[in-house]
Amino acid sequence: MARLIVTSHKDGKSSVGLEQSIPVMPFKSVPGFDTAVVWGTAAAPSVPWDGRNAADGHESVLPDAGETRLMKVTFPPDSVMMSADFDPAAAGAEYMSRIPGLAQRFEPDSPGMHTTDSVDYGILIEGEISLELDDGKTVALKPGDVVVQNGTRHAWRNPGAKPATLIFVLIGANRSADK
Repeated sequence: MARLIVTSHKDGKSSVGLEQSIPVMPFKSVPGFDTAVVWGTAAAPSVPWDGRNAADGHESVLPDAGETRLMKVTFPPDSVMMSADFDPAAAGAEYMSRIPGLAQRFEPDSPGMHTTDSVDYGILIEGEISLELDDGKTVALKPGDVVVQNGTRHAWRNPGAKPATLIFVLIGANRSADK
């Protein structure tokens, strides 16, 4: 199990202020899918650390402009959503309760496609996954690959047989008119 370690200051010296496991709570309706909002910062963070996680207590997993969110996401193979016993309504309800703010961005007519008002740094740490863009381009990623997602419409596809895990840093942005 992965851990979260947050540094702090104690008696004028650096120290560990928090050490805990990153929760693993796979979705019931989408076996193998798991998301965890690990950490967040305010729009104008300050140091030393005040003992709070800015992501706690927010209605949305998405950051407001200038805020950040650190997420760990495991995507199951796409075959999970294509199985005969997959229940899209149950999956949709679970998405709404587990990833509020983001779930509402998913397009009903284009499963998985979504757009957020954020700049996202995505790092594939395990497995293989593809980034699908709305111009029809699909980019295959391998572990260690990094994607900078600039508020564009996209979807993540896992055509393989094993889960893929990514770490995302979402930076809330103001959307200007598309050029």
